[in-house]
Amino acid sequence: MRQVLALALIAAVAPLFVAVAVPSASAKAPEPSIYPIAWQFDFKHGAPRRIVVDNTPYWYVTYTVTNNTGQEQEWRPEFTMMTNEGKLVKSDRDIEPGVFDKIKAIEGGRFLQPRLQVVGPLRQGPDQAKDSVAIWKEPQPRMGSFKIFIGGLSGEFVILKDDNGNEKKGPDGLPVILHKTLQLDYQVIGDERNPQTHDLQELGQKWVMR
Repeated sequence: MRQVLALALIAAVAPLFVAVAVPSASAKAPEPSIYPIAWQFDFKHGAPRRIVVDNTPYWYVTYTVTNNTGQEQEWRPEFTMMTNEGKLVKSDRDIEPGVFDKIKAIEGGRFLQPRLQVVGPLRQGPDQAKDSVAIWKEPQPRMGSFKIFIGGLSGEFVILKDDNGNEKKGPDGLPVILHKTLQLDYQVIGDERNPQTHDLQELGQKWVMR
């Protein structure tokens, strides 16, 4: 009788264990190596700024990228803004030519170049550094907090694998590859009361795999 009751108890409880999935250690999101394992550019950036050109608001970030890796590398930047609602906006899409001209006049940098003029081989040394700017159309009237992801700064990457060690595939059938990416975090001060403000607080920055 006791054996029958024990079997019945096991049968009743077993589905509970089947329904609960505990993530394995391998399911943890990959993180960049704490030690250098690939080339990496030196990167300096300005704070995001807001401008209005022909009644259209834009945000932009100026930067200088320098190759001190020991050999020539390709500079293929990817600047992506993430809004507080999770919307992803790539830089330099549908930007009128006059916007760059106004930014250059504001910044007063005679070496500032448009994106298309800095993409490509980046030679060694500070005298070969590139000064450019990433530009976005303002994605929403109240920015609140937002993030900027900068890819192309490092050669470090990882191919995602499942618990069985098999490569994960994307919708296109190709392996899912994450690259070492710089993440910048910002908060627009007073934006909830005055959407025209663009005073910023930098919340921090870190390297992520994305």
